[in-house]
Amino acid sequence: MSSQVRQNFHQDCEAAINRQINLELYASYVYLSMGYFFDRDDQALHNFAKFFRNQSHEEREHAEKLMKLQNQRGGRIFLQDIRKPERDEWGSGVRLLNVALQLEKSVNQSLLDLHKLCSD
Repeated sequence: MSSQVRQNFHQDCEAAINRQINLELYASYVYLSMGYFFDRDDQALHNFAKFFRNQSHEEREHAEKLMKLQNQRGGRIFLQDIRKPERDEWGSGVRLLNVALQLEKSVNQSLLDLHKLCSD
């Protein structure tokens, strides 16, 4: 069923927003894994755990804001499977921070690409 409020909202932009929603949820899932990895009894880096659980929440909020935007524009939300994080054991705090930095760069680049696509 087509939306009554949809106007000047290209299908490519709608699809790209859906991909971004999935990426934000994936990032949330990865950060949740990181947070609880550092909360284990053999790690016990509680501030790392708290930080990454907060990051997980923030990424999920980003996905929810994009879903709200999609609905406001008359688009349709098509959720995809969220893939499993690449590892279950995250190693040292330094290694984990490097992985988190790469993930943030990936999400940021995806947002820049989304902006470019939807601005043209």
